[in-house]
Amino acid sequence: MLGIDVESTGHENISIRGRLLGLNQREVESRRAEIAEFSGLGDYLDMPVRTYSSGMILRLAFAVSTSVVPDILLLDEWIGAGDATFLSKAEDRLNRLVGETGILVLATHTLSLAKRVCDRAIWMEHGSIKAWWPIDAVMRDYQDSLGLPPGDNLPVRQAAG
Repeated sequence: MLGIDVESTGHENISIRGRLLGLNQREVESRRAEIAEFSGLGDYLDMPVRTYSSGMILRLAFAVSTSVVPDILLLDEWIGAGDATFLSKAEDRLNRLVGETGILVLATHTLSLAKRVCDRAIWMEHGSIKAWWPIDAVMRDYQDSLGLPPGDNLPVRQAAG
């Protein structure tokens, strides 16, 4: 994971990721307590990240990455990992970031999510743009192309083979 050094502690990784996000050390220190609290990792932050589970690493990375409101927010799907308490906190934080960021670019197959947080959509297929319109028009065309009835959710389809 970008900016995570598994041999360093959680606290050291807060500094590393914060610096990668463009924060100076004073800005990292001013956010450290909030990042630590949000992560919920407690005393584990004093341990090397190599001792963390993948969920703990996700919590740390998410807590640091979302402590900064970017001009452009790039999301590959919405967060869907963690216990119920962390997921609820993460959902609230993502909603706040979406509201405060200048531009959101979201890659998702969850049409209800796209419709909730986006006003325009780009439908891509095999690396080419198929449509770039207001979200409702793209969703309608996409569902029509699959022969599906209108709606916000698509059935899960598995690739053959």
